[in-house]
Amino acid sequence: MSAHEEKPVQVETAQSRAEKKARKTILNNGLKPVQGINRVTFTRAGGIVFAIATPEVYKSVNSDTFIVFGDMQMEDMRARAQEAAAQQLAAEAEAKDNEAEGSAAPAAVEEDDTEEVDAGDIEEKDIELVVSQANVSRNKAIKALKNNDKDIVNAIMSMLDFVV
Repeated sequence: MSAHEEKPVQVETAQSRAEKKARKTILNNGLKPVQGINRVTFTRAGGIVFAIATPEVYKSVNSDTFIVFGDMQMEDMRARAQEAAAQQLAAEAEAKDNEAEGSAAPAAVEEDDTEEVDAGDIEEKDIELVVSQANVSRNKAIKALKNNDKDIVNAIMSMLDFVV
């Protein structure tokens, strides 16, 4: 018995005979399993993405060549973007309805916007990006950037969580 036969590859899915042979050949050729990968995606033109949710990945020791086993699913990023835009519009409409119903909450927000906030060493382009992406005032953008250690993505996400 060789060393490869002593360490069989444990796979949770049913394998065909051809797949078993391919895995044995991969191990015999010196490819090593890569741990810690939860998703593999292949992007095609037109926003089409092929994704493997629970991949089994093997890497060649001599080069940057990878072999991936798993169930591939096709995702359309355009449809996903349209769905996200529709959800955002619905959230904005709901927020406007909530503003129209209660006048006490908008008064508190206006007080927050009237005080001047010092930008300090935060770059102007970062502030403008947060303002445009999160659809908030300049003062709120500066506060969000300061609260998130000038991390633009986290600042925008915190503002979106606040709005939604």
